Amino acid sequence: MNIRKGLVALAGAIGATAVGNAALTWRAGALDPPLRGAQRTYRWRGMDVAYAELGEADAPTVLLLHGMNAAGTSHEFEPIAGQLAEEYHVVAPDFPGFGRSDRPPVDYDADLYADFVREFADDVTPGATCVASSLSGAYAAMAQRETGVFSKLVLVCPTATTMGIRRGRLRGLLRTPVLGSALFNLIASKSSIRYFSADHSFFDPGNVDPDRVDYQWRAAHQPGARFAPASFVSGYLDPAIDLGATLAGCEIPITLVWGREADITPLSYGRDLAEAADARLVVFDDARLLPHVEHVERFLDELEAELAASSTT
Repeated sequence: MNIRKGLVALAGAIGATAVGNAALTWRAGALDPPLRGAQRTYRWRGMDVAYAELGEADAPTVLLLHGMNAAGTSHEFEPIAGQLAEEYHVVAPDFPGFGRSDRPPVDYDADLYADFVREFADDVTPGATCVASSLSGAYAAMAQRETGVFSKLVLVCPTATTMGIRRGRLRGLLRTPVLGSALFNLIASKSSIRYFSADHSFFDPGNVDPDRVDYQWRAAHQPGARFAPASFVSGYLDPAIDLGATLAGCEIPITLVWGREADITPLSYGRDLAEAADARLVVFDDARLLPHVEHVERFLDELEAELAASSTT
């Protein structure tokens, strides 16, 4: 009798958890476009990859690649995309598995994303200046090293290492339909997003925009949204490369942008990368991982100076 009661209680708990997971997805609703502009679709390996296109098509092209986290999307560039599009052709995809792109339950890893960057850039933005954030900076460097698809790299706190080691059991757990969804919902809760933003992404917690947090939360609660982040938090999106050596082999102008107070990828690492790759290092005071979000006007000034320099050489 006690066993029967225990099984009934367990079944009830599982059912309640499943209902709670479904309720969060329902509350999130359909995700609005992360950026203004024309909304396009790129068909890649059976997936529809969503991307925004802004500005005049015949202007110099800038490709914006968002960072990887539990709620990553091209909405990261919302503060700069519109102003940048006044003079440039701007293209910003949501990586497969994130945002408004398809989110199938595949085993996402670093090689998949490096292949995506290389093929998307070759097909949609050949010869572009690539602005990439965090791990996507490593994917952009890998794509450039392999096929030379970019004319310039501007990388914001790039890294090839976030989690240190791969944890297959954690990824497997997060991919499970009930318990995995519940665990991911905790990781991607609004309180967790606010905490990470205030403690690591922004220097000034007052710059954490509630609308930004809400969009990230909604993005992380779309159907299938946990599969790519499951690979991120378990270390599978970290490429097995020496980022400094990879950047050194790119043979194009490289600018590294760093927040002086960044702790996850500290400035000392940025200096090491700049020395290894003979790259220009631009340091933003009062900034952590997102100087392009926290100091929009200065970032645009630096970026446009780089773009203008490349157009006259």
